[in-house]
Amino acid sequence: MPLILRRATSADAKELTEVYLRSRNTLASYAPLAHSEAAVRDWVANILIPSGSVTVAVNNDRIVGMAAHSIFDGVTWLNQLYVYPQFKRQGIGTSLLESVKSQTDGKLQLYTFQMNHDAAAFYERHGFVAIAYSDGSRNEEGCPDVLYCLTW
Repeated sequence: MPLILRRATSADAKELTEVYLRSRNTLASYAPLAHSEAAVRDWVANILIPSGSVTVAVNNDRIVGMAAHSIFDGVTWLNQLYVYPQFKRQGIGTSLLESVKSQTDGKLQLYTFQMNHDAAAFYERHGFVAIAYSDGSRNEEGCPDVLYCLTW
């Protein structure tokens, strides 16, 4: 069955939370979760999904990935991009990224942890350029991060 991209709905909250937690705990285990799993579930259901800017990737009626973006002070931010670990390197992240790009004005920024070498390689393959590094004092996890920017 082909990959389907669609807007997240409130009915997706449980699956979306699972994608986020599983991916985050597996692929970024070096960075502590800043909030309890219950708080993450509440955030997904009551803040993230209602924002209206969450895209889910569905394969065989199962959510296998998600992306969320926002616009703040005129800058479009890719806030979340997660794929179930077992579905990595199958084009899902690329499809989600392209979907977000199609909803933006030609410039997209994001932060990722410096230790997330797979994410850095993914974003760089897609044309993002690192424009700033920080020691992590400004993020909830306290992990050094890097600011990426893509302009097209």
